[in-house]
Amino acid sequence: MGAGHDTVAAELARRAAARGHEARTVDVLRLLPYGLGTGLRRGYHATVRHLPWAYAGVYGAFLRPGPGRRPSGVPLARLAADRLTDLVERTGADVVVSVFHLAAQLTGHLRARGGLRVPSAVFVLDFAVHRQWLHPGNDLHLCLTDAAAREVRRAVPGPVVTTGPVVAPAFRAPAPGAARWRERFAGRAPGRPPVLLSAGAWGAASRPAATARLLAAGGYLPVVLCGRDERLLARMSREPAALALGWVDDMPGLLAACYALVDNAAGQTAVQALATGLPVVGHRPLPGHGADGVRRMAEAGLSELTADGPSLLRALAGLPEGGRARETRVTRGHALFRHDAMECVARL
Repeated sequence: MGAGHDTVAAELARRAAARGHEARTVDVLRLLPYGLGTGLRRGYHATVRHLPWAYAGVYGAFLRPGPGRRPSGVPLARLAADRLTDLVERTGADVVVSVFHLAAQLTGHLRARGGLRVPSAVFVLDFAVHRQWLHPGNDLHLCLTDAAAREVRRAVPGPVVTTGPVVAPAFRAPAPGAARWRERFAGRAPGRPPVLLSAGAWGAASRPAATARLLAAGGYLPVVLCGRDERLLARMSREPAALALGWVDDMPGLLAACYALVDNAAGQTAVQALATGLPVVGHRPLPGHGADGVRRMAEAGLSELTADGPSLLRALAGLPEGGRARETRVTRGHALFRHDAMECVARL
């Protein structure tokens, strides 16, 4: 359900291969029969993009943490059980690692009933832990923050470890591509600090054109990440003050060349920015887990959540290059990356 899950899975697989293991990534939605996975993906995409209020309702009914009985994801996840167990047996897998909550429900269900004979780990890649991430049958949970880990410990009996996010090594190293991005920005808007405005892989954002105009009026160069949404790219390309970008392969270089990231989802782009040392400001968060995640990031001191346009501009103005506030934010972001999640998995 989005490129963030795929990115985390690919990096965990790369780390496993670097340790001499054979790793295989599998989309749990493709394991569902009758085309259900394709339907779920399309429905989620359309809802988040066009009916955000409806997704907020789904999130409140199925996912939001808190007391009270709510529907479980197990009945749906069970439909993929036979295909997963067959795959584990055919490949001789030693461990299954879930990076998506439906997969966590499936592996927890199978482990609790003896249908999965190898350990299962869950990497909870959200700052806000919703209930579908949690199943007591799983053997290990890995979390981004201590606050998330405390929530998980209250809900499941197994070990819980705070590892921090999973990003590729390039995000934590000097970025050779940054110079090329800086040249491009200077040629487009000399003297204007480039502020990255993220809409995720699916181009999901609330009023990105209005935010871009606000940033331009505030003296910044709005650089809009449109992901794979061609319509959004075309629309934002008509904004004269904005630089609209489609899918970007050199994210380490782009992040290293920007002044700040304006984020709406607390997802993989946000943690990549933290790894790079780029301050994050939350603005107009997506409904549901996006809003909860952006709020949790801010509560952890990793970002600042802004309520309107003037507060967004004030937050950006409070992060001057070389300033104490910026250095503090960067230090906190770097400190989030504590342990190698794959090392924890390898101990199972």
